[in-house]
Amino acid sequence: MGGVALVVVLGVAGPFVYIHFIEGPPPPKLALPPTHAASGTSVSTAGAASSSPDGTYAVGGGSKAGYRVSEVLIGQQSTAVGRTDKVWGSVTIAGSDVTAARVAVDMASVTSDQAERNAQFDGRIMDVAQYPTATLTLTKPISLGSVPAVGAGATYTATANLTMHGTTRAVTFPLSAERTAQGIYVLADVPVVFADWGIANPSVGGFVTTDNSGTVEVLVHLVKGAGNPAATGPSSSSVGGGAPSPVTVPKTTVPSLTIPSG
Repeated sequence: MGGVALVVVLGVAGPFVYIHFIEGPPPPKLALPPTHAASGTSVSTAGAASSSPDGTYAVGGGSKAGYRVSEVLIGQQSTAVGRTDKVWGSVTIAGSDVTAARVAVDMASVTSDQAERNAQFDGRIMDVAQYPTATLTLTKPISLGSVPAVGAGATYTATANLTMHGTTRAVTFPLSAERTAQGIYVLADVPVVFADWGIANPSVGGFVTTDNSGTVEVLVHLVKGAGNPAATGPSSSSVGGGAPSPVTVPKTTVPSLTIPSG
C-alpha cells in the first residue's frame, strides 16, 4: 500500500513540480507597449490630433504572433505558448478608414519552450512543411472614427479571413491600436476552434490533454517604409500562402555557330 501511495504522490507531485518550478510560468499575453506618459518618454503631440495617418504601412520590427492554448499535464493545469517574430504584411489607411490589411506569419518559425511540443506543432498538428504560412486578411473596412492622437489608443472590431492549415474561415475579433511617433501598434486576439481549420487536437495520448480551442495572438508594429521581409523557401508556394520561391532558370549550353566556307 505504501508503494502504491508513493507512486500516486509522485504521479501528482511530479507534474506539479515540473510545471510550477522547472518549466515556470508561461509568457504573458502580448500587449501594446506602455503609453508614452507611463514610460516617461516625452513626445510632442502638437497638431497630432488632427494629423492624418493616411498611407500604406508595412509590418515592421517588434511584431510578433503565436498561439496560446490551455493544457493539462497529468492533472496539472498549464498554458502552452508559441511565438515568432517572422511576421510581415501591410495595412492601408485612407481618411478615417482602414481599407486593406494583410498580415502573414511564418508558421515553421513558431516555437515554444518545449522541443517535443514544437515537434508535434510542426508535424501532425500544423504540418508546416505543407502549410508554411498563415494569413489574416481584412474583409471589411474598419472605421476609425476620430483618429487618435499620438500616444493615444483605441479599440475597434475587425472582420477578416484567417487562413491556416490550408483552410480559410471568416473571423470577427476585437483589436486595440496605439499611435506612436514611429508608427502604429495593433494588437489582436483571435479565438479559434481547431476543428474549424482541420487541425488535429494537440492532446498527446493520456499524458497531455488540451482544450479543443485556443487563441491566435498578433501584435504588429506598422511603420512607413520598408518592413519585415516576407519568408521565402522551397515550401513557400504550398497551399496556405507565403511568397513563392525564386525561379531558377537552368543554364543551357549552345553549340558555337559554324559558317561553312564557299
